Amino acid sequence: MVGFPGDILCFDTTSKAIVAQKSAYLANTVGVQMDIFFQKKIGAGLFGGEGFIMQKFSGSGKVFLEINGSYVEYNLAAGESMFIDTGYLAAMEDTCSMDIETVKGVGNVLLGGEGLFNTKVTGPGKIWLQTMPANILAGAVQPYIVTNG
Repeated sequence: MVGFPGDILCFDTTSKAIVAQKSAYLANTVGVQMDIFFQKKIGAGLFGGEGFIMQKFSGSGKVFLEINGSYVEYNLAAGESMFIDTGYLAAMEDTCSMDIETVKGVGNVLLGGEGLFNTKVTGPGKIWLQTMPANILAGAVQPYIVTNG
């Protein structure tokens, strides 16, 4: 998204390929290959905030990605999983896998405010979480926008 406040991250794709949300791409050096990355599990594609199609960056070079808001980097050990509210996963090393889990408990679904699904990312590998996905910011600001009509 052009003009959205956030951070720019630089990744060296020589050692590890990076998978990122499709709106994150900003620029790359010569030697980086950009491919479409399809989620292997249909649930992750249909219900995950990251969408069915993501981008994979590999090869030998640097890629620059735009992260909405600030970011937190986390290293998942082999077999370690993290549950993330959909839309907050900005990027991950391609050694990680992603799936969608249904939020358990009627109270959590109705009163939790987080929706019906969470993104489950399993290591090994690093993940980058963004603090303010554009759709979340739009929803937070929308009640304060005055419209005539």
